[in-house]
Amino acid sequence: MAVACALLASCAGSGPIGEAPSIEVADLNTLPAPSLEETSVIRPQDSVRVSVLGFPDLSRELVVASSGTFQFPLIGVVQADGRTPLAISQDIADRLRGDYVVNPEVTVDVVEQPGRLLTVGGEVNRPGMHPALRSMSLLEAVALGGGTSDTAKLSEVLIFRTINGERYIGLYDLRAIQRGNYADPQVYAGDIIQVGDSPTLRRIQAVTALAPLITSPIILLDRVLR
Repeated sequence: MAVACALLASCAGSGPIGEAPSIEVADLNTLPAPSLEETSVIRPQDSVRVSVLGFPDLSRELVVASSGTFQFPLIGVVQADGRTPLAISQDIADRLRGDYVVNPEVTVDVVEQPGRLLTVGGEVNRPGMHPALRSMSLLEAVALGGGTSDTAKLSEVLIFRTINGERYIGLYDLRAIQRGNYADPQVYAGDIIQVGDSPTLRRIQAVTALAPLITSPIILLDRVLR
């Protein structure tokens, strides 16, 4: 363990890892999570239910168009893309108030978000893009991909995530998670999970060689060279 920590410390921010000059070990214990706003805002293709208390004729289920908008009775076009359900409900209430409803109480609930996808690839039985309609863990995401194949390298599982324009890579060992060595990490829509061999793993062999020696995930930062 001491040897592994010393080698990792020498890698962090001090040059290339294996054959990847842009990848360095980040001083993090977990992958950064997307902002709360990113995970809760409405996007095109999402279905929402708009309810106006006391006015059942106005309450309805709607799909956000590719333009990021939907049509609502009496007030017309409502901008939804990039806004939270609360912000949309307040907008509708403000526009209904006075001319149409004295004191409207509007709620907006998310019904379905088909555009929120999670990619699971590599040595899984059902690789591809899968709906990420709720928060889930890495083990649950791998199960969504049909579980690992007989030839999967469980000690070489990557989560790719982009936060504020920077690409992070989490290196995990599924067996270590199952043993309780460290927590099962959360995954989010937009993440890419790679089980087993991958070009990125081959580029960072100096780090993956240390994986059996440690009991916590390794977080890498893939910087774009300028």
